[in-house]
Amino acid sequence: MNRSGRKAVLSTAVVFFSGIYLTQAQETKPVKDSTSDKQIEEVVLVGSRSGGRSKADSPVPVDVFNLKDIQQSLPQTNINQILNTIAPSFTSTIQTNADGSDHLDPAQLRGLGPDQTLVLVNGKRRHTSALVNVNGTPGRGTVGTDLNAIPAFALSRIEVLRDGASAQYGSDAIAGVMNLQLKRDTGKLTGQLNYGGYLTPAANDHTGNYDGQQFQLDLNYGNKIGKRGGFYNITWSSQFRDPTRRAGTESAPIYNAYNAIEKRAAENGVNLSSYFNNINNLKGTAGEQDFVNLIHQYAQGISYFNSISPNLQSNIQSANSITALQNVLKTSAFTTDQLNYLTDQELAYRGQTRKDFNQQVGQSKLNNHQLFANIEVPLNDDWKVYTFGGYSIRDGASGGFYRRPTQARTFTGLYIDGYLPEIHTKIQDVSLSAGIKGKWNGWNVDFSNTFGQNSFDYTIENTGNTSLRFNSPSSFNAGGLQFLQNTINLDFSKQFDVFEGLNVAFGAEQRHENFKENPGEEASYTAYDIYGNPQTPTTSSSDKPTDFFGAALPGSSQVFAGFREANRTDKNRNAYAAYADLEFNFTNWLLVDAAVRYEDYSDFGSTFNYKLASRIKLTDDLNFRFAGSTGFRAPSIHQIYYNTTSTLFTSLPGSNLPQLVEVGTFSNDSTIATGLGINKLKQETSKSVSTGFTYKIPALNLNITADAYFIRIDDRIALTDQFSRPTDLQIQNNPNLGPVRDAMDAANVNAAQFFANSIDTETKGLDVVISHNYRTGAIKLNNDFAINFNRTKKVGDIHASDLLKNAGLENTYFGEKSRVYLEDSVPKVKASLSNNLKWNDFNFYLRNTYYGKVYGADGINGNAYEHQLISDKIITDLSIGYDINKNFNLTIGTNNLFDIYPTKNVTSSTNNDQFIYSRSTSQFGQNGRYVFSKLTVSF
Repeated sequence: MNRSGRKAVLSTAVVFFSGIYLTQAQETKPVKDSTSDKQIEEVVLVGSRSGGRSKADSPVPVDVFNLKDIQQSLPQTNINQILNTIAPSFTSTIQTNADGSDHLDPAQLRGLGPDQTLVLVNGKRRHTSALVNVNGTPGRGTVGTDLNAIPAFALSRIEVLRDGASAQYGSDAIAGVMNLQLKRDTGKLTGQLNYGGYLTPAANDHTGNYDGQQFQLDLNYGNKIGKRGGFYNITWSSQFRDPTRRAGTESAPIYNAYNAIEKRAAENGVNLSSYFNNINNLKGTAGEQDFVNLIHQYAQGISYFNSISPNLQSNIQSANSITALQNVLKTSAFTTDQLNYLTDQELAYRGQTRKDFNQQVGQSKLNNHQLFANIEVPLNDDWKVYTFGGYSIRDGASGGFYRRPTQARTFTGLYIDGYLPEIHTKIQDVSLSAGIKGKWNGWNVDFSNTFGQNSFDYTIENTGNTSLRFNSPSSFNAGGLQFLQNTINLDFSKQFDVFEGLNVAFGAEQRHENFKENPGEEASYTAYDIYGNPQTPTTSSSDKPTDFFGAALPGSSQVFAGFREANRTDKNRNAYAAYADLEFNFTNWLLVDAAVRYEDYSDFGSTFNYKLASRIKLTDDLNFRFAGSTGFRAPSIHQIYYNTTSTLFTSLPGSNLPQLVEVGTFSNDSTIATGLGINKLKQETSKSVSTGFTYKIPALNLNITADAYFIRIDDRIALTDQFSRPTDLQIQNNPNLGPVRDAMDAANVNAAQFFANSIDTETKGLDVVISHNYRTGAIKLNNDFAINFNRTKKVGDIHASDLLKNAGLENTYFGEKSRVYLEDSVPKVKASLSNNLKWNDFNFYLRNTYYGKVYGADGINGNAYEHQLISDKIITDLSIGYDINKNFNLTIGTNNLFDIYPTKNVTSSTNNDQFIYSRSTSQFGQNGRYVFSKLTVSF
């Protein structure tokens, strides 16, 4: 959408609300909007330690999303996708072909990283995921919170504090804080049965029909405990999601001439791969001529060879050695057109089509089960104990890159047609918070312990360790990651009758963290020699297995190499914090909030932060607010110690075209990091300011808020680009790179990447929210418009060492791709306009969401600094609900009503017509129109 389109969106909102004004102005009798009054006076808990204050009176911007009220109408069912639709400052999209990130969608607030937003549940710090996002997606190099481990049906509302709050809540709260409030309902059973799928011509690899079916069952029940207000509330949720497929048609050559001969031999019971384990060892032996004769024999049965080249058959028959045959049959001996003709002929012979060799591009398959509880029991009139938490288990399956029979990654002795490897994950999440709170000598006291653990385990299926040849299993335990966090809090607060009110709060926190990498089975990460022994740096080339053309067969489970024994990690750290928070109501129109916090970490040192915020009430309906703060984010324990090897589809320095590369992620105390002059991690620090106003017009039932913000982050942690294996010339010029190459060879990787405090950034933005309510007779109408303008950019120099600068590697330390993920992969403008009309037993819901333009990270047209423009779009959601009776409601609807897709990739970025749309950057995904039906019950 161009600039005029954006103006149209804003103009539409203005006209709409103006129309509402004219309608109400014609009413002869004013209607009191109790619901609107309730919303503008809605008490928010996040951002204040005084026990809550109205949203309009808060000195910092807080959004409140009442999920209980809107969930019945929304097509989205998990927290990430709900917030991506209804909160303009929030961004999260479903990933594809990004390993573990396919099963855990990175989420961002105000354009900052997933790890720069703190998540609370019932006001208590939530643990992060075990997964480190190392693939090419927005949020690359970060560790976020797995919001989808919490059932949305368990929540009553979500509070989003859009302001830095490290001085109040500690590490991570640079962009803001999200507080998820669990339901406290009693005396009723509610449930939802949801079924939907993608009805779009692009379904099933653009053949049409319907895919990505989703079935979800949610149940919630609560009841009272005792007669003092105690309760328990329990939620169960089960989700079954099928994958979507959005690839085009594989356009690259799939088979070569040797594959065709190999197929004819196999049909006659001859497996050519059984005649050698290293083709070079067969040369010059008595068996060479037997093998050559087999090639001659079975080549004669391929009728189309001479259609490729008139002399191909004769050239094959006259080649009387393996070397001669290799020269005749090798891929480089044919043009691309010849290879594609050969492929088409061979596909027809085998009864296949090119789509049989597509990747699985789209959302992954998921089965998700969750149990959550919220319990509170009063002990007497002053004290109560509470506990809440839950358990979730999520099984996911996603596809990798197809291993074609022409590639050395494919052992055609087992997989004569190649194969599509699958990454299966098991994500388990457990959390439990327990505490006691009450009054002691006029003080509010809250003592709690919050435990959380997330594990991410990998099983790689339909794959192989190619170096094992015939002895390779097809499934591998590839190991996994585990993160544990335990937080102890002691909080005090008290109201004093000073001025118009003074609230004093202080407290302490102790947090323990543990990060583990558990290795997989040996075959998942090892390359073997022809005798079945693990290869070493001294293994001779003659002892390494090869394919027919002499290319070495790689080790490890294809698509995802398991975590190695050398990667085994079990690291701990502790953090201690103390804070103080004062809220002064100097007059009934002036509020000042001041907070300070000190934290000390066992692994990198201490930090001190402060915040000052103020609200000035000019009239009963108009407030101005200001805030300034410092903040920090400690490097996650994952970022400090994570190390592994992955197969990435990426462009290495010196190459503009992406390719499959074995990339090692190494910790900052490794030999490779030291050799490249990469320093140990330290905390990110931030300074932020914000200013805004809230204004309500009771006569129109209209509420308006606007807030501008500026955030400066120093020493921001990013995952570097990939450093290629040093060449002889580079080592000659810089001998320090010799140990680096030796270490990379020992790890069997082509490139290395690291976490580093590489840059400083600045973020500027503006949030505007307009809410309106209208009531007359049987009609209830809610209208909400929200827009976020946001821009993040790198400022100053890259923090590279002199060694990297002198070696010309500064732009690998923080490269162009990283800049795009930072600055251009999240919409700079995002807006939504929702209208919810209740009329008698019918409910009509309409939402239009505008997503601004973004850019893909890959270079195009051979230029690493030219990027794919993904243009702006408007996505429309529509649903219609009907109250069958007081216990049942049926809702049908659609997300993306007009079946809008992102801008198509340029040809050079499609990976042979597989990625029709960008796999790494998308404002709203690439699945198209989703239709659903939802039955809600309440007893």
